[in-house]
Amino acid sequence: MGHSKSAPLATRMRPKSLEEYVGQRHLIEEGKLLNRMIRTGSIGSVILYGPPSSGKTTLANVISQEIDARFVILNAVLDGIKELRAVVDEAKTRERMSGERTILFVDEIHRWNKAQQDALLPHIESGLLTLIGATTENPYYSLVGPLLSRCQMFELKPFDVEDIILLIRRAMDDEEHGLGSYKVEITDDALLHFAEFAAGDIRNALNAVEMAVITTSPNKNGMRVIDLDVAKESIQKRNVRFSKQGDEHYHYASAFIKSLRGSDTDGALHWMSAMLEGGEDPNFIFRRLLIFASEDVGMAEPKALEMVNAAHQAFEKCGMPEALYFLSHCCIYLSLCPKSNSTKAIFKSLDQIRKKGPGQVPSHLKDKTANKLKAQYEGEANASEEYKYPHDYPEGWVKQQYLPDDTGPLSYYKPGDNPVESKFNSRLDQIKKKTM
Repeated sequence: MGHSKSAPLATRMRPKSLEEYVGQRHLIEEGKLLNRMIRTGSIGSVILYGPPSSGKTTLANVISQEIDARFVILNAVLDGIKELRAVVDEAKTRERMSGERTILFVDEIHRWNKAQQDALLPHIESGLLTLIGATTENPYYSLVGPLLSRCQMFELKPFDVEDIILLIRRAMDDEEHGLGSYKVEITDDALLHFAEFAAGDIRNALNAVEMAVITTSPNKNGMRVIDLDVAKESIQKRNVRFSKQGDEHYHYASAFIKSLRGSDTDGALHWMSAMLEGGEDPNFIFRRLLIFASEDVGMAEPKALEMVNAAHQAFEKCGMPEALYFLSHCCIYLSLCPKSNSTKAIFKSLDQIRKKGPGQVPSHLKDKTANKLKAQYEGEANASEEYKYPHDYPEGWVKQQYLPDDTGPLSYYKPGDNPVESKFNSRLDQIKKKTM
């Protein structure tokens, strides 16, 4: 299918065969499963998932050119079960009349709800339709299980710099669909800037190149020179592959926390900046920092939680962009703090309670007032009177049972290996020796 000259360059330059397709070598190079499926024409239902502008629709178009079948397109945002039924009816007619198979391409398939996705199943199962679904969301979260089980999953990755440079050069040379009718000279540093600044988004890169060429006046030799300055003007906003609803939201947050945990200040700043540039809510980052201050720094630097909380309060008073200082302050501080995960002691304790129950509260630990009433009613001694008040003893400690009779000794808390907890550990050792 040809494209109008008024269509964006990225649309006009879409490949029409597998040989023309650039990128996704892990999927379509010789010998790979998808390559074999296309070459042999034995394409089954597939889901193509990956970030925007990674070539999902383009690859589907290539498959439609390579496979001898009717190719129908639905967009899950605009089309629903009514449109699907029309496709099914036409597919049945064509199969009956000529044996022609139908490939149905559903763009943004994650936008269909469960009922809409379920409506596909019998027609995929019967072989009437071969589905090619495209989604920017993780299909294992966004698609129903029965549909997943009937489809082969292929993950597309962002275009790398070499791919984008190749496609830009191809567009510059193509007189029919590209910019070959212009006399253009593009410097190497401008070319590299387009490729790197696009952050894997081929549509962003090609459309910026086209804007640069169209808006640059020819010199006295009739040549349009695209240098680094022109390139910078034409692609001013780097595309950050980040969606607060998509996988990257979790991947970036995970990389951020793991960099903090690994005490890599630069890594932590990098991923935090990526989240911010992608539009992440600073409150989300502060919440993660608060959790980290207890989960991963914890007892190694007890003041970490206080510091992050103060920074969050400062953010609420000042807002952005001043809050960037508070975020940076927390990020650098927490990455350089000593680390301890000893606060996970709570999970050992919860596990014990869930498996074996809490046991009986020892009599001397029970509420004194409640025990007093019970003792008066039953004419017995108040068991709470046996409680020993630690402040009445040297160093504020006295040997006393605090766990139920039937649990025996328990050891939930394991001090971390750091200077602060070593002090706590010394006190813990002293207490344990006294209780033996």
